Amino acid sequence: MYFGMYDPTMIILIPAIIFALYAQAKVNRAYSRYSRVPCSTGMTGRQAARRILDANGMGHVPIEMVSGKLTDHYDPGKDVMRLSAEVYNGSTIAAVSIAAHESGHAIQDGTSYGFLRFRNAIAPVVNIASTASWPLIFIGLIIIWSGRSFEIGDMIFNLGVIFFLAVVLFHTITLPVEINASRRAVVQLTELGIISSNERKGARKVLSAAAMTYVAALATAVANLVRILLIRGRD
Repeated sequence: MYFGMYDPTMIILIPAIIFALYAQAKVNRAYSRYSRVPCSTGMTGRQAARRILDANGMGHVPIEMVSGKLTDHYDPGKDVMRLSAEVYNGSTIAAVSIAAHESGHAIQDGTSYGFLRFRNAIAPVVNIASTASWPLIFIGLIIIWSGRSFEIGDMIFNLGVIFFLAVVLFHTITLPVEINASRRAVVQLTELGIISSNERKGARKVLSAAAMTYVAALATAVANLVRILLIRGRD
């Protein structure tokens, strides 16, 4: 990396950035489209989530409404599901699909799904590693480039890389967790009669578009890791 100059390693990030933008656009497009398609049963996202949770022995999990758009999530620490207003009150294909996806996470938690348990276990460490990785990498490079102490700079840089590897691992583990939650969602929506067979295609489109954003996040993390190693390798 050259301060104030063109960094050729930036080229590595371009495909990942383009893919991430495409994935986000696909999510917005799918959500916008199917948030205008009513669910034939007339169920809201909250009602769909409640039915799924109750049917899977998760009746103790409360469902709360939160502000924001697409801020829906299941909190395993507090064992509570939070749905955005549009999903909580919406009776559309998009609303019940997202609610079912978050219910899938609750079911994963209730059944001790391995990937979810591992992700939750490393999350606190990854949060620290994510914050510290880039500062350590830059400090290490600055020390190396200054010529003051290659050994110390190299040690600090390598520590930053190890921390960033933890971030890549987290994104890698997150992918099967999200895909599995979406698969559970489609099954629950169909088996519990929340959507008709004709509406299953729409639900899958909403959920597959959302899953693509996690693929993009992993691709971006891997591209950044490759870039970091290339920067270090040429010094």
